[in-house]
Amino acid sequence: MENGTPRKGRTSLGLDENVEGMLAYLLGPITGIILLILEKESDFVRFHAMQSTIAFLSLWVLQIILRAVFSPLGTLVGLLELVVWIVGMVKAYQGERYKFPIVGDLAEQWLEKV
Repeated sequence: MENGTPRKGRTSLGLDENVEGMLAYLLGPITGIILLILEKESDFVRFHAMQSTIAFLSLWVLQIILRAVFSPLGTLVGLLELVVWIVGMVKAYQGERYKFPIVGDLAEQWLEKV
């Protein structure tokens, strides 16, 4: 975000960067993976797509394990997923390259290799 205005750069898919970045979180790792494959130009979108993929796959696995062991903890992870989903979509739409703890750094590192 520059001067309080959302990113309006175009992507290889023809959308504004902030809209495509928001879409990276829409269906969690599904849209994240799709955008990692399709988006070739925007590092902003690719970052959010990678972060979405890592965050939601990790949270889904954690939730499955915790629900098998102690159901209330799995429910708390489900609430965390909701928070991550909302924050990720809002921050991307605002044009911010917001990094979630741990996952954001991983996303940056892995993007360099992909």
